[in-house]
Amino acid sequence: MAQPTGRHTVDLWSLHEDVLVEADETGEDLVLRGRLGTERVRRPGPLIREALRRMELGPVLLANIDDRSEGTESAGGTYLVVLPTLRALSHLIVRTLGMITDRNGPLLSVSARSRHAVFTPVGVPDRRLLRLPGGVSLTLEKAGFVLEAVGSPHRVQLHRPEAVWVVGLLAWPITPDAASAALPLPAEVTKAILEYLAAAGMVAPVRDEEQDWAAAPAEGDPGAFSSRGNPGA
Repeated sequence: MAQPTGRHTVDLWSLHEDVLVEADETGEDLVLRGRLGTERVRRPGPLIREALRRMELGPVLLANIDDRSEGTESAGGTYLVVLPTLRALSHLIVRTLGMITDRNGPLLSVSARSRHAVFTPVGVPDRRLLRLPGGVSLTLEKAGFVLEAVGSPHRVQLHRPEAVWVVGLLAWPITPDAASAALPLPAEVTKAILEYLAAAGMVAPVRDEEQDWAAAPAEGDPGAFSSRGNPGA
């Protein structure tokens, strides 16, 4: 049974562990080098420099990065300054889903396999049937389970059992509402895991011909994913 709802999850950002950030010969630009290529950030302001410095150390919450010299007196101001640069560096960035006030580590992380990878968490309709798409593989590695899919430019590292529980339910068609009801997690956590998996290409809507043996989605359901509109996405 799902636990009561509330704000339970947090979106975290970091640079991939193989990415090196250094100033160019003039000291005005930053150069990022990693296995998926080299990128130059031209004349970044103090806020962007600080964001990349922290992200090189590990996952950070963008709202916690503040530089009043750039007029960022709120989380929204930070997002407006930093997000355009980070989106251009998407293939060098790891997106992590964490839980607020939980010291047991993040739920899952999404990293790029391709230079053209762009990651944006998407909304999943509560009563739309979903499942793992064909070609998905689940591999046990030292740090936990890893999800990869044919044609997806991302890989997903499942850090905790809660994320594995959600993936297990997706072996058969299921709605986000039903998944939330089946798991001993806050509904928001289950939904957030599904949104990250969908954005990484690890979740797909069930085709109409597959619905004959499963519950049909709600009438008027758009049956497609859309951006969930999180400023940190």
